[in-house]
Amino acid sequence: MALHFLTAEASSAAVGDVVTLTGAEAKHAATVRRVRVGETVTVGDGAGVWVEGACESVSPSEVVVRVAERTEIPAPVPRVILVQALAKGDRDELAVQAATELGVDEIIPWQAARSISRWDAAKATKGRERWQTIAREAAKQAHRAWVPVVSAPITTAAITSRAGSDLVVVLEPTATERLSALTPAGRDILVVVGPEGGIAPEELASLDGAGATLRRMGESILRTSTAGPAALAVISGALGRW
Repeated sequence: MALHFLTAEASSAAVGDVVTLTGAEAKHAATVRRVRVGETVTVGDGAGVWVEGACESVSPSEVVVRVAERTEIPAPVPRVILVQALAKGDRDELAVQAATELGVDEIIPWQAARSISRWDAAKATKGRERWQTIAREAAKQAHRAWVPVVSAPITTAAITSRAGSDLVVVLEPTATERLSALTPAGRDILVVVGPEGGIAPEELASLDGAGATLRRMGESILRTSTAGPAALAVISGALGRW
């Protein structure tokens, strides 16, 4: 399988054109992935454009790829969105990485009532940028045509307001219904994952009252870093993505 790289330049590239990797992407290609002249690679723009071609020149500052094939891949419908509660350590970041590899379409940070990690305005900007970098690198590793966008942090009230238009699925170990019994109905799916201490009772009540569906996964309780990716796998199967 060809190595995959990302650059906005791929958006307008046609067969016969060259796409040039520069900066950190070129350095990564040349010194870490060790691509060679003549080697075939794939390059995307992270928004559905996918080109393939051979490397014509390779250096840590610039890698030139001659486009031999171009494909435009439509965005998945419905979209699967992970609402990930902030967590201590790197557990939320692990969730972002795994969820991206498993096909999530958007990621939204959530400062839940029981989140130990707290983001003020400055931390929110840096945290979102950090999550976006993780998602970008995971998308490259997984050879994804679409890189999931990390949106601005969401409030509990904003999640409840989406329960009317989207299918909001709250992962909750005490729920009576199983996630495996979920039947997607064409709406975008928001998978809501709580922090280490779980979702607070008042938040559960608010979400449930707004029309969200509470679902459990088996008999065990998963960490916040694994619950979302595990749910994505189940939902991807139900949607026929897998």
